[in-house]
Amino acid sequence: MTTRMSTTKHETTKLTNSTYDIIRALEKDADFLYSTVDKYIDDANKENRSDLVDVWNTMKHDKERHVQMLREALAKEAKEERLK
Repeated sequence: MTTRMSTTKHETTKLTNSTYDIIRALEKDADFLYSTVDKYIDDANKENRSDLVDVWNTMKHDKERHVQMLREALAKEAKEERLK
């Protein structure tokens, strides 16, 4: 008996759910990294809150690492032609 694995497609994009998930996570992390975190760091600096500056900088570095991991995963999806 042969078992066939089915790949579920996202309704709107027709991408596999896994590929769609990578793109959504990348979008959210990139938005935080490139639109939000520097504002939070600036606010903490203005209030002389070095403890919060440290927190936001740590989170920024983590998000940079996450974005890199997601970019690599997305590149792999493209290489394996899963973006159709």
